Amino acid sequence: LAAAGDAAVNKRLLPAIAAGKTIATVAMTGDAGTWTADGVAVTARADGDKWVLDGGANFVTHAELADVLLVPARTPAGIRIFEVAAKAPGVTISALPTFDRTLRLARIDFAGVAATPVGTAGWPAAEAALQLALVALAGEQAGGARRMFEKTVDYAKTRIQFGRAIGSFQAIKHMAADLLIVVESATSAARAAAVALDAAGEGSNEPADVAVHLAAFACADAYTTVTATAVQMHGGIAFTWEHPAHLYLRRARAQAQLFGAPAYHRERFLTALGA
Repeated sequence: LAAAGDAAVNKRLLPAIAAGKTIATVAMTGDAGTWTADGVAVTARADGDKWVLDGGANFVTHAELADVLLVPARTPAGIRIFEVAAKAPGVTISALPTFDRTLRLARIDFAGVAATPVGTAGWPAAEAALQLALVALAGEQAGGARRMFEKTVDYAKTRIQFGRAIGSFQAIKHMAADLLIVVESATSAARAAAVALDAAGEGSNEPADVAVHLAAFACADAYTTVTATAVQMHGGIAFTWEHPAHLYLRRARAQAQLFGAPAYHRERFLTALGA
């Protein structure tokens, strides 16, 4: 989003973000959580030669740590991106409850907040940033699914029941085989999305939408499937604080709703295919 700005903004903002001196987050969607242009609930109005924001954004990641908020907002000429100081007068940040306690989400309300326009790209810049976030999230989901699968297989080799390792039981073997297919499929989808997005950035004629939305729902589904099954295969120990299985499950279920639920990305995938 910041990269869509003018040269002056880029010179001031991007180096500070890249160096870790400034933490930025994006307040992109409203209460509906659609992550689309229609879901933008913040409005911007001109006040002399300045801009002022009103409205609210929801499901903002790590807003409590941010120095800068990048906010898509509606103007009479369409959606534009604005830069707002996180501690500016009129900004209210409210933490939201989350199933994954390591995921920090917040609602942000704007009441007459002074804002600085960032470039003129508008919603296309926000959508491009969202695609990058989806590909990064898909990679994390695919990696998390693989890690939990590996830990589950290791556990099945060492957990003894009825005098045998539980991995020797046919039912456990079938479950592990099914999970392996899920993990490998998610890995392929995440890698394909990254390659497609990289090619699109280099001017490829092939749009990345199909691969990105495929990875978004495939990796989310894979992560939740693998972690839920891993808890079942581990048994009671998976529900204790001494084992991370339930933490992976919490993260998988929370991330499956972040930046759009799997059902939404399936619809976008079919639309991109022209189905």
